[in-house]
Amino acid sequence: MNYTVHPTAIIDPDAIIGDGCVIGPYCIVGPRVKIGKNNTLQANVIVNGPTTMGDGNKVSPFAVIGTDPQDLKFGGEDTFLEIGDNNTIREYATINRANGPEEPTRVGSNNLIMAYAHIAHNCQIGNSIVIANAVTFAGHVLVDDFAIIGGVTAIHQFVHIGKYSFIGGCSAVKKDIPPFVRGQGNPLVISGLNGVGLLRKGFTSEEVTGIKRVYKLFYRRNLNTLQAIAEAEKMELSDEQKKFVDFVRNSERGITK
Repeated sequence: MNYTVHPTAIIDPDAIIGDGCVIGPYCIVGPRVKIGKNNTLQANVIVNGPTTMGDGNKVSPFAVIGTDPQDLKFGGEDTFLEIGDNNTIREYATINRANGPEEPTRVGSNNLIMAYAHIAHNCQIGNSIVIANAVTFAGHVLVDDFAIIGGVTAIHQFVHIGKYSFIGGCSAVKKDIPPFVRGQGNPLVISGLNGVGLLRKGFTSEEVTGIKRVYKLFYRRNLNTLQAIAEAEKMELSDEQKKFVDFVRNSERGITK
């Protein structure tokens, strides 16, 4: 056994624990849980299965991972949760398995999930995302890479949050959030481009200016969505501009105005 388990921890014989893991006091790891290498469950952490966890994750006390979905349609069938690598999951965070076997709940890699955050069934959380304290995701929410979501924010089911977006705290998100933008409020209102955040992530000034041109079509020209898409299609779009336009075109709930 190349991992460390505190004497008070309970590990189901069916669980698989990788090398270098540390399972702290009073943790419970249930059956059909597979934990990769060099993970730390600090204390009082519960992990139920079927759940897989990659390498290098750090889970703080009283986090609860892989429990049943909070969905009245759930009938007790096998459903799944997949967690990637190098995530930080803070105190009292909860992450549920999916509500059906077709699609697992997924959390990618290198995410910071702060205290009391809740990730519901079938959510698809990307990589390098910051989820602040007490953020609540309803089911089937999709969050793209590098998004930042401020504390005490509620996200409606089936919402899609675009990459590099910034959502201020205490917001209510009912429609899709395009990539590269920032907003706040209840209901949330888009207030501009996330320019400072983009520059900090290595975007050039020219790239930010190009994204702003497309942003203005949808938010500053008094065009409806179809008209703005038509105007954008007349432009020679960069990769970043195309991501913005494609996001809006493919939005099922409609974008936040």
